Amino acid sequence: MIERKKQRIARIGLFAVGHSTYWDQFEGLLDNLMGFHSELCELVKKNDVEIIDFGMIDSSEKAFETVQKILATNVDVLFCNMVTYATSSVFAPIIKETNKPLVLVALQPRAALDYNKANTFMQLENDNICSVPEFTGVAIRLGKKVNDVIIGCLYDDFEAQKEIAKWCNIAKVLHDLKGARMGLMGHTMEAMYDMHADPTAISAAFGLHVPLLEVDDVIDLYNTVTEEEIQAKIAVIDDEFDMPEPKSDPITSKLTDADKYQAAKSAVALDKFVEKYNLTGLAYYYEGSKDSLHQKVATTFIVGNSILNAQGIPMCGEYDIKTCIAMLIMDRLDIGGSFAEFHPFDFSEDFILVGHDGPHHLRIAEGKPVLRSLKKYHGKPGSGASVEFKIKEGPITMLGITQNSSGGFKFVIGEGISKKGPIPPTGNTNTRGFFEPTTKEFVKKWVMEGPTHHYALGIGHHAETIAKIAEILGIEYVIVK
Repeated sequence: MIERKKQRIARIGLFAVGHSTYWDQFEGLLDNLMGFHSELCELVKKNDVEIIDFGMIDSSEKAFETVQKILATNVDVLFCNMVTYATSSVFAPIIKETNKPLVLVALQPRAALDYNKANTFMQLENDNICSVPEFTGVAIRLGKKVNDVIIGCLYDDFEAQKEIAKWCNIAKVLHDLKGARMGLMGHTMEAMYDMHADPTAISAAFGLHVPLLEVDDVIDLYNTVTEEEIQAKIAVIDDEFDMPEPKSDPITSKLTDADKYQAAKSAVALDKFVEKYNLTGLAYYYEGSKDSLHQKVATTFIVGNSILNAQGIPMCGEYDIKTCIAMLIMDRLDIGGSFAEFHPFDFSEDFILVGHDGPHHLRIAEGKPVLRSLKKYHGKPGSGASVEFKIKEGPITMLGITQNSSGGFKFVIGEGISKKGPIPPTGNTNTRGFFEPTTKEFVKKWVMEGPTHHYALGIGHHAETIAKIAEILGIEYVIVK
Protein backbone atom coordinates (compact mmCIF):
# COMPACT_ATOMS: atom_id res chain seq x y z
CA MET A 1 0.00 0.00 0.00
CA ILE A 2 1.23 3.47 -0.89
CA GLU A 3 2.28 5.39 2.21
CA ARG A 4 0.78 8.76 3.06
CA LYS A 5 2.83 11.89 2.49
CA LYS A 6 0.35 13.90 4.54
CA GLN A 7 -0.43 12.42 7.94
CA ARG A 8 -3.82 13.02 9.55
CA ILE A 9 -3.26 15.20 12.63
CA ALA A 10 -5.28 17.41 14.95
CA ARG A 11 -5.06 19.20 18.29
CA ILE A 12 -7.79 18.48 20.84
CA GLY A 13 -8.27 20.68 23.91
CA LEU A 14 -9.74 19.04 27.00
CA PHE A 15 -10.86 20.52 30.29
CA ALA A 16 -12.84 19.17 33.22
CA VAL A 17 -15.52 21.17 35.01
CA GLY A 18 -16.62 20.92 38.61
CA HIS A 19 -18.10 22.77 41.60
CA SER A 20 -15.35 23.99 43.95
CA THR A 21 -17.64 23.85 46.99
CA TYR A 22 -17.50 20.05 46.83
CA TRP A 23 -13.76 19.77 47.39
CA ASP A 24 -13.80 20.70 51.09
CA GLN A 25 -17.05 18.86 51.65
CA PHE A 26 -15.90 15.52 50.22
CA GLU A 27 -12.26 14.62 50.79
CA GLY A 28 -10.73 12.75 47.87
CA LEU A 29 -13.50 13.63 45.40
CA LEU A 30 -11.36 16.02 43.35
CA ASP A 31 -8.53 13.47 43.09
CA ASN A 32 -10.94 10.77 41.92
CA LEU A 33 -12.54 13.06 39.36
CA MET A 34 -9.16 14.08 37.97
CA GLY A 35 -8.25 10.41 37.72
CA PHE A 36 -11.35 9.88 35.59
CA HIS A 37 -10.35 12.93 33.54
CA SER A 38 -6.91 11.43 32.87
CA GLU A 39 -8.58 8.26 31.62
CA LEU A 40 -10.70 10.27 29.19
CA CYS A 41 -7.53 11.98 27.95
CA GLU A 42 -6.07 8.55 27.22
CA LEU A 43 -9.24 7.48 25.38
CA VAL A 44 -9.01 10.55 23.16
CA LYS A 45 -5.27 10.16 22.59
CA LYS A 46 -5.82 6.70 21.08
CA ASN A 47 -7.20 8.47 17.99
CA ASP A 48 -3.76 9.78 16.99
CA VAL A 49 -4.36 13.36 18.05
CA GLU A 50 -2.37 15.82 20.13
CA ILE A 51 -3.96 16.48 23.53
CA ILE A 52 -3.82 19.85 25.30
CA ASP A 53 -5.16 19.28 28.83
CA PHE A 54 -6.33 22.47 30.56
CA GLY A 55 -7.15 20.64 33.78
CA MET A 56 -10.01 21.39 36.16
CA ILE A 57 -12.08 24.56 35.78
CA ASP A 58 -14.17 25.08 38.88
CA SER A 59 -14.59 28.87 39.03
CA SER A 60 -15.38 31.71 36.67
CA GLU A 61 -11.93 33.17 37.33
CA LYS A 62 -10.26 29.98 36.09
CA ALA A 63 -12.59 29.98 33.10
CA PHE A 64 -11.43 33.43 31.98
CA GLU A 65 -7.79 32.43 32.50
CA THR A 66 -8.31 29.27 30.45
CA VAL A 67 -9.83 31.23 27.56
CA GLN A 68 -6.46 32.87 26.97
CA LYS A 69 -4.64 29.54 27.13
CA ILE A 70 -7.05 27.99 24.63
CA LEU A 71 -6.61 30.88 22.22
CA ALA A 72 -2.82 30.62 22.53
CA THR A 73 -2.74 26.89 21.71
CA ASN A 74 -5.05 27.11 18.66
CA VAL A 75 -6.83 23.81 19.26
CA ASP A 76 -9.12 22.41 16.57
CA VAL A 77 -11.89 21.04 18.81
CA LEU A 78 -12.66 21.41 22.52
CA PHE A 79 -13.91 18.58 24.74
CA CYS A 80 -15.57 19.74 27.95
CA ASN A 81 -15.42 16.82 30.39
CA MET A 82 -18.50 16.86 32.59
CA VAL A 83 -16.91 14.96 35.47
CA THR A 84 -19.56 16.13 37.97
CA TYR A 85 -22.04 18.93 38.45
CA ALA A 86 -20.63 22.39 37.64
CA THR A 87 -22.24 25.80 37.47
CA SER A 88 -22.45 27.27 33.99
CA SER A 89 -20.25 30.21 35.05
CA VAL A 90 -17.23 27.93 34.57
CA PHE A 91 -18.28 27.24 31.00
CA ALA A 92 -19.89 30.42 29.66
CA PRO A 93 -16.65 32.44 29.13
CA ILE A 94 -15.08 29.57 27.20
CA ILE A 95 -17.91 29.01 24.73
CA LYS A 96 -18.44 32.76 24.37
CA GLU A 97 -14.83 33.78 23.70
CA THR A 98 -13.00 30.88 22.06
CA ASN A 99 -15.22 30.28 19.00
CA LYS A 100 -14.03 26.67 18.82
CA PRO A 101 -16.22 23.65 18.08
CA LEU A 102 -17.17 22.38 21.53
CA VAL A 103 -18.38 18.93 22.57
CA LEU A 104 -19.72 18.11 26.03
CA VAL A 105 -18.50 14.67 27.16
CA ALA A 106 -20.63 13.10 29.89
CA LEU A 107 -19.23 9.62 30.54
CA GLN A 108 -20.11 8.03 33.89
CA PRO A 109 -17.49 5.86 35.57
CA ARG A 110 -20.27 3.46 36.65
CA ALA A 111 -22.93 2.03 34.37
CA ALA A 112 -25.27 2.20 37.37
CA LEU A 113 -25.04 3.13 41.03
CA ASP A 114 -24.75 0.37 43.58
CA TYR A 115 -28.05 1.27 45.23
CA ASN A 116 -27.44 -0.80 48.40
CA LYS A 117 -24.22 1.17 49.03
CA ALA A 118 -25.09 4.43 47.29
CA ASN A 119 -24.14 7.73 48.91
CA THR A 120 -23.69 11.34 47.96
CA PHE A 121 -19.99 10.86 47.20
CA MET A 122 -20.83 8.09 44.72
CA GLN A 123 -23.55 10.23 43.16
CA LEU A 124 -21.19 13.17 42.65
CA GLU A 125 -18.65 10.86 40.99
CA ASN A 126 -21.35 9.91 38.49
CA ASP A 127 -23.23 13.19 38.11
CA ASN A 128 -21.84 13.69 34.60
CA ILE A 129 -25.19 14.51 33.00
CA CYS A 130 -26.45 16.82 35.75
CA SER A 131 -25.30 20.19 34.40
CA VAL A 132 -25.45 19.33 30.67
CA PRO A 133 -28.87 20.99 30.19
CA GLU A 134 -27.65 24.05 32.11
CA PHE A 135 -24.65 24.33 29.81
CA THR A 136 -26.58 23.87 26.57
CA GLY A 137 -29.27 26.31 27.73
CA VAL A 138 -26.74 28.98 28.63
CA ALA A 139 -24.91 28.46 25.33
CA ILE A 140 -28.12 29.22 23.45
CA ARG A 141 -28.74 32.33 25.58
CA LEU A 142 -25.24 33.51 24.64
CA GLY A 143 -25.98 32.99 20.95
CA LYS A 144 -23.53 30.09 20.79
CA LYS A 145 -23.89 26.41 20.06
CA VAL A 146 -22.74 23.23 21.74
CA ASN A 147 -21.81 21.11 18.74
CA ASP A 148 -22.53 17.74 20.33
CA VAL A 149 -23.03 15.86 23.59
CA ILE A 150 -21.47 12.42 24.07
CA ILE A 151 -23.39 10.48 26.73
CA GLY A 152 -22.45 7.07 28.06
CA CYS A 153 -19.91 5.22 30.21
CA LEU A 154 -16.23 5.88 30.68
CA TYR A 155 -15.37 2.18 30.45
CA ASP A 156 -16.15 -0.38 27.73
CA ASP A 157 -18.66 1.88 25.97
CA PHE A 158 -17.81 1.33 22.32
CA GLU A 159 -20.56 3.63 21.09
CA ALA A 160 -19.13 6.50 23.14
CA GLN A 161 -15.63 5.67 21.90
CA LYS A 162 -16.96 5.75 18.35
CA GLU A 163 -18.40 9.23 18.97
CA ILE A 164 -15.06 10.42 20.35
CA ALA A 165 -13.30 9.01 17.28
CA LYS A 166 -15.79 10.81 15.01
CA TRP A 167 -14.94 14.15 16.61
CA CYS A 168 -11.22 13.46 16.41
CA ASN A 169 -11.69 12.88 12.67
CA ILE A 170 -13.68 16.09 12.35
CA ALA A 171 -10.81 17.87 14.11
CA LYS A 172 -8.40 16.45 11.53
CA VAL A 173 -10.53 17.91 8.75
CA LEU A 174 -10.68 21.32 10.43
CA HIS A 175 -6.95 21.25 11.16
CA ASP A 176 -6.03 20.71 7.51
CA LEU A 177 -8.59 23.12 6.05
CA LYS A 178 -7.01 25.98 8.02
CA GLY A 179 -4.27 27.41 5.85
CA ALA A 180 -4.54 24.67 3.21
CA ARG A 181 -3.08 25.45 -0.21
CA MET A 182 -5.56 24.17 -2.79
CA GLY A 183 -3.96 25.01 -6.11
CA LEU A 184 -5.71 25.91 -9.35
CA MET A 185 -3.88 25.32 -12.63
CA GLY A 186 -5.07 25.97 -16.15
CA HIS A 187 -8.72 26.82 -16.68
CA THR A 188 -12.23 25.48 -16.31
CA MET A 189 -13.13 22.85 -18.88
CA GLU A 190 -14.91 24.85 -21.57
CA ALA A 191 -18.67 25.37 -21.03
CA MET A 192 -18.87 23.69 -17.59
CA TYR A 193 -20.60 26.54 -15.78
CA ASP A 194 -20.91 24.55 -12.55
CA MET A 195 -17.11 24.29 -12.23
CA HIS A 196 -16.49 28.02 -11.85
CA ALA A 197 -15.68 29.27 -8.36
CA ASP A 198 -14.28 32.49 -6.91
CA PRO A 199 -10.98 31.82 -5.05
CA THR A 200 -11.69 34.64 -2.59
CA ALA A 201 -15.10 33.17 -1.75
CA ILE A 202 -13.43 29.79 -1.24
CA SER A 203 -10.86 31.34 1.11
CA ALA A 204 -13.63 33.06 3.07
CA ALA A 205 -15.72 29.91 3.44
CA PHE A 206 -13.01 27.35 4.17
CA GLY A 207 -10.09 29.30 5.63
CA LEU A 208 -7.66 28.19 2.95
CA HIS A 209 -5.55 29.77 0.22
CA VAL A 210 -5.86 29.15 -3.54
CA PRO A 211 -2.50 29.48 -5.33
CA LEU A 212 -3.01 30.23 -9.02
CA LEU A 213 -0.46 28.21 -10.97
CA GLU A 214 0.62 27.74 -14.57
CA VAL A 215 1.09 24.57 -16.59
CA ASP A 216 4.55 25.97 -17.39
CA ASP A 217 5.37 25.55 -13.70
CA VAL A 218 4.93 21.79 -14.12
CA ILE A 219 6.75 21.76 -17.47
CA ASP A 220 9.80 23.36 -15.86
CA LEU A 221 9.91 20.53 -13.32
CA TYR A 222 9.07 17.87 -15.91
CA ASN A 223 12.24 18.86 -17.74
CA THR A 224 14.30 18.07 -14.62
CA VAL A 225 12.99 14.49 -14.18
CA THR A 226 15.75 11.90 -14.28
CA GLU A 227 15.70 8.37 -15.67
CA GLU A 228 16.36 7.03 -12.18
CA GLU A 229 13.27 8.83 -10.85
CA ILE A 230 11.14 7.48 -13.71
CA GLN A 231 12.24 3.90 -13.07
CA ALA A 232 11.52 4.25 -9.34
CA LYS A 233 7.99 5.43 -10.15
CA ILE A 234 7.52 2.60 -12.65
CA ALA A 235 8.40 0.17 -9.85
CA VAL A 236 5.61 1.68 -7.73
CA ILE A 237 3.16 1.43 -10.63
CA ASP A 238 4.10 -2.22 -11.23
CA ASP A 239 3.51 -3.01 -7.55
CA GLU A 240 0.22 -1.17 -7.19
CA PHE A 241 -1.66 -1.93 -10.42
CA ASP A 242 -2.77 -4.82 -12.59
CA MET A 243 -2.42 -4.42 -16.36
CA PRO A 244 -4.83 -6.89 -17.98
CA GLU A 245 -5.67 -7.58 -21.57
CA PRO A 246 -8.46 -5.44 -23.08
CA LYS A 247 -12.06 -6.60 -23.04
CA SER A 248 -15.09 -5.18 -24.84
CA ASP A 249 -14.13 -1.52 -25.29
CA PRO A 250 -12.26 -0.96 -28.60
CA ILE A 251 -10.62 2.26 -27.38
CA THR A 252 -8.76 0.31 -24.68
CA SER A 253 -5.67 -1.86 -24.95
CA LYS A 254 -3.25 -3.55 -22.61
CA LEU A 255 -1.09 -0.86 -21.00
CA THR A 256 1.77 -0.12 -23.33
CA ASP A 257 5.32 0.41 -22.13
CA ALA A 258 5.28 3.87 -23.70
CA ASP A 259 2.11 4.90 -21.83
CA LYS A 260 3.46 3.52 -18.55
CA TYR A 261 6.73 5.38 -19.04
CA GLN A 262 4.88 8.62 -19.80
CA ALA A 263 2.55 8.20 -16.80
CA ALA A 264 5.56 7.62 -14.55
CA LYS A 265 7.45 10.67 -15.84
CA SER A 266 4.38 12.90 -15.44
CA ALA A 267 3.82 11.47 -11.94
CA VAL A 268 7.37 12.37 -10.90
CA ALA A 269 6.86 15.91 -12.22
CA LEU A 270 3.63 16.16 -10.19
CA ASP A 271 5.45 15.04 -7.03
CA LYS A 272 8.03 17.76 -7.55
CA PHE A 273 5.28 20.29 -8.29
CA VAL A 274 3.37 19.48 -5.09
CA GLU A 275 6.55 19.74 -3.05
CA LYS A 276 7.81 22.98 -4.62
CA TYR A 277 4.53 24.83 -4.17
CA ASN A 278 3.66 23.17 -0.84
CA LEU A 279 0.26 22.10 -2.14
CA THR A 280 -2.40 20.49 0.02
CA GLY A 281 -4.31 19.63 -3.18
CA LEU A 282 -4.75 20.64 -6.82
CA ALA A 283 -7.59 21.11 -9.30
CA TYR A 284 -6.54 21.58 -12.90
CA TYR A 285 -7.52 21.36 -16.55
CA TYR A 286 -5.53 22.28 -19.64
CA GLU A 287 -5.62 21.25 -23.29
CA GLY A 288 -2.75 22.99 -25.07
CA SER A 289 -1.91 22.84 -28.75
CA LYS A 290 -2.18 19.49 -30.49
CA ASP A 291 0.94 17.34 -29.99
CA SER A 292 2.56 20.00 -27.79
CA LEU A 293 4.58 19.17 -24.69
CA HIS A 294 2.02 21.06 -22.61
CA GLN A 295 -0.78 18.82 -23.88
CA LYS A 296 1.31 15.68 -23.49
CA VAL A 297 2.09 16.43 -19.85
CA ALA A 298 -1.25 17.91 -18.76
CA THR A 299 -3.24 14.98 -20.15
CA THR A 300 -1.14 12.23 -18.54
CA PHE A 301 -1.55 13.03 -14.85
CA ILE A 302 -4.23 10.41 -14.06
CA VAL A 303 -1.90 7.76 -12.63
CA GLY A 304 0.20 10.27 -10.70
CA ASN A 305 -2.94 11.95 -9.38
CA SER A 306 -4.37 8.65 -8.15
CA ILE A 307 -1.14 7.84 -6.30
CA LEU A 308 -1.11 11.31 -4.72
CA ASN A 309 -4.74 10.89 -3.62
CA ALA A 310 -3.71 7.73 -1.78
CA GLN A 311 -0.87 9.71 -0.17
CA GLY A 312 -3.32 12.25 1.26
CA ILE A 313 -3.00 14.96 -1.40
CA PRO A 314 -6.34 15.35 -3.23
CA MET A 315 -6.00 15.90 -6.96
CA CYS A 316 -8.87 16.34 -9.40
CA GLY A 317 -9.39 17.26 -13.01
CA GLU A 318 -11.71 19.60 -14.88
CA TYR A 319 -10.60 22.50 -12.63
CA ASP A 320 -13.17 21.47 -10.02
CA ILE A 321 -11.75 22.99 -6.85
CA LYS A 322 -15.05 22.58 -4.99
CA THR A 323 -14.91 18.83 -5.41
CA CYS A 324 -11.20 18.87 -4.59
CA ILE A 325 -12.12 20.39 -1.20
CA ALA A 326 -14.78 17.68 -0.77
CA MET A 327 -12.07 15.09 -1.51
CA LEU A 328 -9.82 16.67 1.14
CA ILE A 329 -12.62 16.48 3.71
CA MET A 330 -13.18 12.81 2.96
CA ASP A 331 -9.48 11.99 2.99
CA ARG A 332 -8.99 13.57 6.41
CA LEU A 333 -11.97 11.57 7.68
CA ASP A 334 -10.00 8.54 6.36
CA ILE A 335 -12.86 7.41 4.12
CA GLY A 336 -11.25 7.99 0.71
CA GLY A 337 -12.52 10.69 -1.61
CA SER A 338 -12.56 9.68 -5.27
CA PHE A 339 -13.53 12.10 -8.03
CA ALA A 340 -16.95 10.87 -9.18
CA GLU A 341 -20.11 11.57 -11.15
CA PHE A 342 -23.20 9.63 -12.24
CA HIS A 343 -22.90 7.17 -15.11
CA PRO A 344 -25.72 5.08 -16.66
CA PHE A 345 -28.57 3.61 -14.62
CA ASP A 346 -29.28 -0.09 -14.42
CA PHE A 347 -33.07 0.02 -14.14
CA SER A 348 -33.26 -3.78 -14.19
CA GLU A 349 -31.36 -4.18 -10.90
CA ASP A 350 -32.08 -0.68 -9.50
CA PHE A 351 -28.56 0.77 -9.30
CA ILE A 352 -26.52 3.48 -10.98
CA LEU A 353 -22.86 3.42 -11.96
CA VAL A 354 -20.85 6.08 -10.11
CA GLY A 355 -17.31 6.89 -11.16
CA HIS A 356 -15.16 9.04 -13.43
CA ASP A 357 -12.28 8.91 -15.89
CA GLY A 358 -9.91 9.94 -13.09
CA PRO A 359 -8.35 10.66 -10.74
CA HIS A 360 -9.19 8.18 -8.01
CA HIS A 361 -8.37 7.32 -4.39
CA LEU A 362 -6.49 4.03 -4.49
CA ARG A 363 -7.00 3.32 -0.79
CA ILE A 364 -10.70 2.60 -1.30
CA ALA A 365 -10.39 0.28 -4.30
CA GLU A 366 -12.04 -3.15 -4.18
CA GLY A 367 -9.12 -5.36 -5.13
CA LYS A 368 -6.10 -4.23 -7.10
CA PRO A 369 -6.63 -1.21 -9.38
CA VAL A 370 -6.27 -1.71 -13.12
CA LEU A 371 -4.33 0.34 -15.65
CA ARG A 372 -5.36 0.35 -19.29
CA SER A 373 -4.09 2.30 -22.27
CA LEU A 374 -6.79 4.43 -23.86
CA LYS A 375 -6.52 5.41 -27.51
CA LYS A 376 -8.54 8.52 -26.69
CA TYR A 377 -9.87 10.24 -23.57
CA HIS A 378 -13.54 10.64 -24.38
CA GLY A 379 -14.57 14.29 -24.59
CA LYS A 380 -11.01 15.53 -24.05
CA PRO A 381 -7.71 15.65 -25.89
CA GLY A 382 -4.98 13.15 -25.30
CA SER A 383 -4.53 9.41 -24.77
CA GLY A 384 -2.56 7.13 -22.50
CA ALA A 385 -2.75 5.28 -19.19
CA SER A 386 -6.01 5.39 -17.26
CA VAL A 387 -7.08 3.96 -13.90
CA GLU A 388 -10.01 1.54 -13.49
CA PHE A 389 -11.43 0.03 -10.30
CA LYS A 390 -14.52 -0.44 -8.17
CA ILE A 391 -15.02 1.17 -4.76
CA LYS A 392 -14.94 -1.25 -1.84
CA GLU A 393 -18.21 -3.10 -1.37
CA GLY A 394 -20.43 -1.88 1.45
CA PRO A 395 -21.71 1.53 2.61
CA ILE A 396 -20.68 4.62 0.62
CA THR A 397 -21.03 8.37 1.15
CA MET A 398 -21.15 11.15 -1.45
CA LEU A 399 -20.27 14.81 -0.82
CA GLY A 400 -20.92 17.42 -3.47
CA ILE A 401 -20.06 21.08 -2.87
CA THR A 402 -22.13 23.50 -4.91
CA GLN A 403 -23.17 27.16 -4.76
CA ASN A 404 -26.50 28.93 -4.52
CA SER A 405 -27.68 32.00 -6.44
CA SER A 406 -26.07 34.31 -3.86
CA GLY A 407 -22.69 32.61 -4.26
CA GLY A 408 -22.83 30.85 -0.90
CA PHE A 409 -21.59 27.28 -0.69
CA LYS A 410 -23.75 24.26 -0.01
CA PHE A 411 -22.93 20.66 0.87
CA VAL A 412 -25.08 18.03 -0.85
CA ILE A 413 -24.62 14.78 1.06
CA GLY A 414 -25.93 11.28 0.39
CA GLU A 415 -25.42 7.68 1.46
CA GLY A 416 -25.78 4.43 -0.45
CA ILE A 417 -24.37 0.94 -0.86
CA SER A 418 -21.67 -0.35 -3.21
CA LYS A 419 -22.47 -3.92 -4.26
CA LYS A 420 -20.58 -6.64 -6.04
CA GLY A 421 -20.96 -6.97 -9.79
CA PRO A 422 -19.22 -6.33 -13.11
CA ILE A 423 -18.39 -2.82 -14.30
CA PRO A 424 -17.64 -1.54 -17.82
CA PRO A 425 -13.97 -2.25 -18.72
CA THR A 426 -13.44 1.30 -19.99
CA GLY A 427 -10.36 2.34 -18.04
CA ASN A 428 -12.55 4.43 -15.68
CA THR A 429 -13.68 3.83 -12.12
CA ASN A 430 -17.23 2.63 -11.75
CA THR A 431 -19.13 1.35 -8.76
CA ARG A 432 -22.61 -0.15 -8.60
CA GLY A 433 -24.35 2.37 -6.35
CA PHE A 434 -27.65 1.36 -4.74
CA PHE A 435 -29.76 4.04 -3.01
CA GLU A 436 -33.01 4.24 -1.06
CA PRO A 437 -35.96 4.29 -1.37
CA THR A 438 -35.12 3.48 -4.99
CA THR A 439 -32.06 4.60 -6.91
CA LYS A 440 -34.16 6.59 -9.38
CA GLU A 441 -35.98 8.44 -6.57
CA PHE A 442 -32.73 9.18 -4.77
CA VAL A 443 -30.99 10.54 -7.87
CA LYS A 444 -34.01 12.72 -8.65
CA LYS A 445 -33.87 14.22 -5.15
CA TRP A 446 -30.09 14.66 -5.47
CA VAL A 447 -30.20 16.56 -8.76
CA MET A 448 -33.05 18.77 -7.52
CA GLU A 449 -30.71 20.14 -4.83
CA GLY A 450 -28.68 21.90 -7.54
CA PRO A 451 -25.36 20.09 -7.11
CA THR A 452 -22.38 20.24 -9.42
CA HIS A 453 -22.18 17.13 -11.58
CA HIS A 454 -19.08 15.97 -9.69
CA TYR A 455 -18.81 14.84 -6.07
CA ALA A 456 -16.35 13.10 -3.77
CA LEU A 457 -17.06 9.42 -3.16
CA GLY A 458 -15.98 7.64 0.02
CA ILE A 459 -16.59 4.45 1.96
CA GLY A 460 -18.82 4.02 5.02
CA HIS A 461 -21.86 6.02 6.06
CA HIS A 462 -20.74 9.44 7.29
CA ALA A 463 -23.47 11.89 6.30
CA GLU A 464 -24.05 13.10 9.87
CA THR A 465 -20.33 13.64 10.44
CA ILE A 466 -20.01 15.71 7.25
CA ALA A 467 -23.11 17.67 8.26
CA LYS A 468 -21.36 18.56 11.54
CA ILE A 469 -18.41 19.93 9.54
CA ALA A 470 -20.80 22.05 7.46
CA GLU A 471 -22.42 23.41 10.64
CA ILE A 472 -19.03 24.34 12.12
CA LEU A 473 -18.02 26.12 8.90
CA GLY A 474 -21.39 27.89 8.71
CA ILE A 475 -22.17 26.30 5.34
CA GLU A 476 -25.63 25.30 4.17
CA TYR A 477 -26.12 21.55 3.77
CA VAL A 478 -28.70 18.95 2.90
CA ILE A 479 -28.68 15.20 3.43
CA VAL A 480 -30.54 13.67 0.50
CA LYS A 481 -32.80 10.80 1.56
